[in-house]
Amino acid sequence: MKSPQKEIPYFESVYDVVQLIPFGRAASYGDISNYLSLGSARMVGWAMNKSFSTKHVPAHRVVNRKGELSGRTHFPTPDMMQELLEGEGIKIEDHRIVDWENVRWDPSRELL
Repeated sequence: MKSPQKEIPYFESVYDVVQLIPFGRAASYGDISNYLSLGSARMVGWAMNKSFSTKHVPAHRVVNRKGELSGRTHFPTPDMMQELLEGEGIKIEDHRIVDWENVRWDPSRELL
């Protein structure tokens, strides 16, 4: 188990990238992990789970590689993630972003 001192800078880097995701767009855990060259989509998920207790981070804009709302159960209510995305104009069906390839925001391409 890693010490909190080593996790915090990683989480802060994740939060910095997530805060750049534009309104109406979403990124995958892997997209963020690849951009940061830190190698673990799962750790990005852990960072998103912890983001609720640290500061405002638009965690609802981070989904799995298929555009599925895999983190929805970690929100205060199971529907909150979908409601937040729909509030930004993103269409969701069966817990998945409908037009994933057009909604997807990849920091490796977008932040050149």
